[in-house]
Amino acid sequence: MKKAGKRYRAALELTKQAGMVKSLPQAVSLVKQTAKAKFDETIVVSSHLGVDPKHSDQLVRGTVVLPHGTGKSLRVLVLCKGDKEKEALAAGADFAGAGPYVQKIQEGWLDVDAIVATPDMMGEVGKLGRVLGPRGLMPNPKSGTVSFDVAKAVNELKAGKIEFRVDKGANVHAPVGKASFSEEKLLENAKAFLRELMRAKPSGAKGHYVKSLTMSSTMGPGITLDASAVTAEMA
Repeated sequence: MKKAGKRYRAALELTKQAGMVKSLPQAVSLVKQTAKAKFDETIVVSSHLGVDPKHSDQLVRGTVVLPHGTGKSLRVLVLCKGDKEKEALAAGADFAGAGPYVQKIQEGWLDVDAIVATPDMMGEVGKLGRVLGPRGLMPNPKSGTVSFDVAKAVNELKAGKIEFRVDKGANVHAPVGKASFSEEKLLENAKAFLRELMRAKPSGAKGHYVKSLTMSSTMGPGITLDASAVTAEMA
């Protein structure tokens, strides 16, 4: 087994000394100290929820526009027809069109980070489910990526809109910025996500909703937060 590097061991020691972190500001400060890679690491908030995703009334899914974006420049494709193509490109979409892009995707092209589709395109888009679904690129009305208001959808994605969804293990992971962000920006982004996560609590969830919380950078160790204390701040 490969031995952990010096940077990682130092970061791990910091988290051990901190123990369970009681507040979000403290976690943000600590995660910036542990992000020591040579590239701008992504900061992620991960949660384990008290839900059973096997039951439809306990699924957790939502979207949130982070106040300061994710720090990543998204490549957005809008699948649309007619005047909507010009509208999408004017709003900042990287690609816009109909048949040719559907054909390109069928042939294996997926050089995008997000896809928006107008409702009249869903008949064709539905055929791409097996390709787009596993990659998290399938347009969905619930996430605002199926809409005739393509300008709004593109603007929100470019501004830092993220989608979160519980996985089979009842976990939710969300990027809340980059290590280069100031503590204030990371804190505001993390709060925005956690507030939306709390709002997304399904009616079928029983007992403790957020069982555990961690924050980490791409290459850093996880920082354990006191889930009860942190979620109480979001109330």
